[in-house]
Amino acid sequence: MDAFTAGLLQRIKAAETDLTMARETGDDFLADVEQAELEDLRRLAAEHGVEVSAA
Repeated sequence: MDAFTAGLLQRIKAAETDLTMARETGDDFLADVEQAELEDLRRLAAEHGVEVSAA
């Protein structure tokens, strides 16, 4: 796995964790921000052929 792929997957995992925490604490604004970040990262992964397991 190259550095780009590893970094991208790490950022996706972090965004998923942050999204879960935002939802659990009821922070709707942060949840929206994290959801948008996650969508962007998943789009970037798809554009570069990086397979992301469904969470």
